[in-house]
Amino acid sequence: MALRLRLARGGSKKRPFYKLVVAENTAPRDGKFLERLGSYNPLLEKDNQERLVVNAERVKHWLSVGAQASERVEKLLAELNIMEKPAISERPKKSAPKKKAQERLKAAEENSSAEA
Repeated sequence: MALRLRLARGGSKKRPFYKLVVAENTAPRDGKFLERLGSYNPLLEKDNQERLVVNAERVKHWLSVGAQASERVEKLLAELNIMEKPAISERPKKSAPKKKAQERLKAAEENSSAEA
């Protein structure tokens, strides 16, 4: 049984509210979970204490038992210094500018360096 710390969405349309839960990997996102560990409200300002409420003791327990956190949960727990900040993954090559755009950028750089 692989366990995962993840966010389960609640709230109404365009007004998201998330519960931080421990669930099995195979359980649906908003489905069955073992324990609720906290909540996350992305609509609140970043400095608001109610934005991320977590039971740190229980989170540490589940991590010690072998549960893994999702990427988003890792980032949120890193803000509270419960976990280390995850390594930033590289951007996919798909998002890089195409050949002609790269040529234009290169030409623009050469023009600006020649003028200076």
